[in-house]
Amino acid sequence: MRYLIISCSLHPRSLSRVLARRLEEYLPKGETTFLDLVDLDLPLCDGTSAYSHDGAKLLAEKVGQAQGIVVASPIYNYDLSAAAKNVVELTGKAWSGKVVGLLAAAGGPGSYMAGMPFLNSLMLDFHSFVLPRFVYAPGLVFGKEPIINDDLDVRIEGLAGELVRVTAALRPQS
Repeated sequence: MRYLIISCSLHPRSLSRVLARRLEEYLPKGETTFLDLVDLDLPLCDGTSAYSHDGAKLLAEKVGQAQGIVVASPIYNYDLSAAAKNVVELTGKAWSGKVVGLLAAAGGPGSYMAGMPFLNSLMLDFHSFVLPRFVYAPGLVFGKEPIINDDLDVRIEGLAGELVRVTAALRPQS
């Protein structure tokens, strides 16, 4: 696996999951793994026993194996979901040196920069290479039903292309 998409919403009708599934269509088949936190029974990070939980071990293994990772998360209260932050707390150093992108679904345009503290922590703590392009999709883009319009689709495709390009540039094949 070269690329990992982590869907960090626990909501059954997640808009960020819709974004993540669309991104998956633009990444190379056979090289991309889609990991949905709904399917994992993850504990909250307690700094001790949580790391030995089967779900946490699987998550750390997947993050460790990937070269490029995209986190898809809803924005709640001007921040990524608690589930997204828990992913980093459970996996820690597995993020070292990874190329990281972000897909964010939000209720409105006001929290455009909400993902920056999350991304900055990955960059500073684990020396992850954070893609300067990320996709922020406020609820107005989705309308009543989750529909990805042409503008949003172009931005998702651009994120996929940037992930592939930068990952290849930083980790050339031998």
